[in-house]
Amino acid sequence: MYRFLFSSKWLGYFVLAVIFATACVFLGRWQMDRRAETLAEINRVVSNYSATPIPFSEISDQFRALDPEREWTQVRLRGSYDLDGQRVVRNRPLNGQPGYDVVVPFRLTTGETVVIDRGWLPIGNNTPGRPDVVPAPPAGEVTVVARLKPAEPKLDRGAVDGQLASIDLAGFAKELPYPIATGAYGQLASEDPAVQPMPTPFPKPATEEGTHLSYSLQWFAFGVLMFIGFGYAARQQARNAAIDAEEEEDDGIIAAGGTPKPRTPAARKNKRPTSEEEEDAILDAQGY
Repeated sequence: MYRFLFSSKWLGYFVLAVIFATACVFLGRWQMDRRAETLAEINRVVSNYSATPIPFSEISDQFRALDPEREWTQVRLRGSYDLDGQRVVRNRPLNGQPGYDVVVPFRLTTGETVVIDRGWLPIGNNTPGRPDVVPAPPAGEVTVVARLKPAEPKLDRGAVDGQLASIDLAGFAKELPYPIATGAYGQLASEDPAVQPMPTPFPKPATEEGTHLSYSLQWFAFGVLMFIGFGYAARQQARNAAIDAEEEEDDGIIAAGGTPKPRTPAARKNKRPTSEEEEDAILDAQGY
């Protein structure tokens, strides 16, 4: 009954079903991988974002090479800002609005220097490509609490004087007359003493899982449904072939002057109609 499955046409259908299902599995696993990454990031935010700040002396190595699990860790630093080294970073959207980040070298009392991202500024209206005002950091010694963030990669685009294309700390270090830590920078949480005006502070990262799980389940379901559809099509083909065989048998019996054997109501219902004369002859022969 199902020998037609070995025909070139149905083998082609089967190969297409396998390719489609494989693609669905790949996309489902990709969504699961993205979910795992999202959950890991959520765990880092929950564990580190609001934890008690750690003194710089206990975590200074992270500014040279940041462990991904320490991202968002709060660090307490004491030192002073170098206003001459201040830069704005281009193309930094926040809540859908274009703007800039303000990064400033921070010289610690221990003699080391790290970079602090003090916040966000909107694009300016007075001079194209620059913010209207860049608020100055507090002068003198300052106690800063900042959250660890990894250095960003270098981008293949330029920036005008006083600006950076990204927080590429290695590239930024080349513009300064002193060394800075290039493995991580600090995203400002607070300053003491505080000053006004201030750049816009960064919002807390989202801790919602998102739709990755539902998308992955949908892709897996699509892959299964493809085989269900293939099976249903094969069953219909087999049923039609059986009906055709019954019709040919009945036609042969009628042509020979015989009476076709009765068919079940379901079989008669599923039969494809022939010509009116053949239908009438079959019904008469069966006593209908």
